[in-house]
Amino acid sequence: MKSLSETWFADGYIDFELKKYTLLAYLQEVNQCFHQNKLYPQLADVIFHYNNLLQFKSNKAYLSSQFPRRLSLVDLKKLSLLYEAMIADDDIMQELEGIMQYALAEMKTTIEGGADLYEFVEQHLEITPVGLIPIDVKEGYFFLRDGNYNGTMVYEYTVMFFEKHESKYRSMRTAFVNKWERSVANTVLQIKAELIKNRSSLPNPAVYAIETDLQYPVQETLLPVAKRVLSKYLAENTPTAPM
Repeated sequence: MKSLSETWFADGYIDFELKKYTLLAYLQEVNQCFHQNKLYPQLADVIFHYNNLLQFKSNKAYLSSQFPRRLSLVDLKKLSLLYEAMIADDDIMQELEGIMQYALAEMKTTIEGGADLYEFVEQHLEITPVGLIPIDVKEGYFFLRDGNYNGTMVYEYTVMFFEKHESKYRSMRTAFVNKWERSVANTVLQIKAELIKNRSSLPNPAVYAIETDLQYPVQETLLPVAKRVLSKYLAENTPTAPM
């Protein structure tokens, strides 16, 4: 998918009609992905550009407070100089204002469509602990089963924390372990037992089964939503854990 540059609205000739068609071509591809039930990385990308415009309009640090940081020092300098030009030139200011107002409205509509798809998928995911869960749940495994019923995908997860501007955030890193074919013998408890036996790095892991009846793309939709849902679940259901 073609993506917008981080400073697309400031690149080259600043003309409303030109920027409008650049934006609409980008959003058309994003919406096509949503119609194919593919959420990521498209949803995250359009949210980035939406926040970028908001930051620029408010004359703040041009996404310097965002995580992860995508703008280079060159891009930040470009936006800083452009903002100064806006203040000095009424024509540039009016043209950019029109571009940004239009883009924000169009992006918001696209984001809302992606958010609706995300919520639909989230509502169709069911999380169940597998066996006894240890106190420390920062590391473990989750089993992902979709509506195709052709196997159980196993991922190792690690919950990480970082601080930015006196606020604390959490993220989840995952690594694919293996895929177990569905059978009477390959129950979630049996898969857990095999993991403990064969992977000594986690002798007493937290394990969760995440199941859905949806037949959506795994990498673009089910896996990223499952990661976020599990992270939320851990935060809400393990208050005594050393998180």
